[in-house]
Parts: sequence; structure tokens; C-alpha cells
Amino acid sequence: MTERGTTTYREAIREAIREALLRDDRVFLMGEDVGVYGGCFAVSLGLLEEFGPGRVRDTPLSEAGFVGAGIGAALGGMRPIVEIMTVNFSLLALDQIMNNAATLLHMSGGQFNVPLVIRMTTGAGRQLAAQHSHSLEGWYAHIPGLKILAPATLEDARGMLAPALDDPDPVLIFEHGGLYNMSGVPRPGLVDIATAALRRTGDDITLIAYGGTLHKTLAAADELATRGIKADVVDLRVLRPLDDATIMESIGRTHRAVIVDEGWRSGGLSAEISARIMEQAFYQLDAPVQRVCTAEVPIPYARHLEEAAIPQVIGIVAAAREAVAA
Repeated sequence: MTERGTTTYREAIREAIREALLRDDRVFLMGEDVGVYGGCFAVSLGLLEEFGPGRVRDTPLSEAGFVGAGIGAALGGMRPIVEIMTVNFSLLALDQIMNNAATLLHMSGGQFNVPLVIRMTTGAGRQLAAQHSHSLEGWYAHIPGLKILAPATLEDARGMLAPALDDPDPVLIFEHGGLYNMSGVPRPGLVDIATAALRRTGDDITLIAYGGTLHKTLAAADELATRGIKADVVDLRVLRPLDDATIMESIGRTHRAVIVDEGWRSGGLSAEISARIMEQAFYQLDAPVQRVCTAEVPIPYARHLEEAAIPQVIGIVAAAREAVAA
């Protein structure tokens, strides 16, 4: 953080980890290259030098192994923060996450909580190709027993970790790789990890986004305002459990909705939100729910193809104008 208080998204996360390590001796960070290298995205830079290898642990290249170790540490009374390099690589630990972390409380008859935090990078737009760029957080939002967070602002990047560590059950935090360099002056205050946030208000349409799509959606709202269309912008923030109340309250005022999701359309999070709107607010709608999603392809490496594949401002604006015109 600079003297003027400006910080980046990655620095906000680093400071949140640092505060957690200082506050509670049970907290430790583990993952690939989090120590000597300072993290693959430089999030943990300097933490090894400050806290030592007992609190900042480099792990072998085995997601299943170190996520399993994190689960064991949580069961043993520790408060581990496990970093997985990208969401694509988390699939190598899916058995540990779904069949162990998410189910042990249920399978033990309520005897064993798993107070584990797993952080991972998600999203496209950085020319890292198909094995490093997908948005699979909607898959994890499908699993009972997990809480799924997607911080899109400096405040959420800084403030979501502490309540996640206080949660008695596993929490997965998805950090969009395109946000790490985002900078600004964060507002102080506690962060709620139970509700969505209304980032902009308007009466004509509700734009629903999260993570890396939020700022594109806010830019689209600015563009729509020049055309006389005023938009509510709902930042989901919490993907499981979804905050239905905030979504439906907004749609009750605007009567139209566009969902922006960097995941694929088929069977994705946008489909779940659309279904909930139809179930709970059908008679409030004046137009069909619109969705702006990533094309049904592996994320391309070539920049022009990658940009064409993922949601962009122009597509959000077009979907909103179509909904308003209906």
C-alpha cells in the first residue's frame, strides 16, 4: 500500500492474509510456490520472510495431497488457508473438496466441522489458454456443504477472508485473475459474506454480475445511461448460498434482468439464477431474462479469439437494450 492509501487487489488479499496470520496462531498458508516465490500471482510476496516456513508452507505439486493435508489440519483444530494456482487445477483435488471437505460434517452426524479456506484464481482475459482460464466456480456452487465467495472489489478482497476463516465450514474464494492489478483506495469496514451488494441503482433493468464481470457490467451501465436506460447492478459476491432476496427485490422494481456470467451458458450459474427468477418473480417480469455468457468453447489463446469468447461490454449493452425494448 502506498502513502496515499492506494492499493491493488492482490495487495488487499495479501494484507488480509497477513492480518489473519497475526491475529490467530492457528492460521497458516499453504500451496504451490506461496513461500520462496511469493505466489504465482505475487499475492503472498514477503509473507515467508515475515512469518517463516511454519506459517507459510510451500507444497509439492499435488493438489489432492495438499488440499487433503489442509482438511486434516482443519479437523485437527488449525485454520488453514490453502491456495490452488488456478481453478482448472482444482479439479485434481475435487475428490478432497467434494467428497471430504463438503461432506464430513454430514457424514459425522454433525460431529466434525472442516474450518478450511481454499483460495484460487479463476477467469479468462489474460492469454493463458484453455488449461488456466476457465470459470468453474458455478460447478462448486452446485455442491452442498460449501460456501462460495467471489470478491470483485478491493473492499471484498480485503474483507472476505476474516469472516471466511471464522466460518466453521469450508469456504472457497475465487479471485479473478484479471483483477489482481486493479488499484484504488478501499473503503474501511466489515464485509458481509452472506448477501449480494447493490453497486448501482436504476429503475429500468437489473444487471446481475460477479467477480471479473462486475466492472464490465458497471461500464455497460454507464453506456446504457447515455442512452437513457438506468440500471440496477447487483454484485452477487456470494455464489452459494445465493442471496435471492436482493435479486428479487431489484427485479421487483425494474421488471427486467440480464445475467452476466463468465462461465458457460449450458448448465451454468446463469441458468440457476434465471430459474430462480422465473420461480420467484415470474409475474414481476416484463421481458424474458437475458444471459451474457462465455462461448461454448475452450478458452482460446489468441487474444482476439479470447476477447470474442468471453462477455464484453458491447454484448451486455445489447442484451439490456433488447430486454428494455421487449
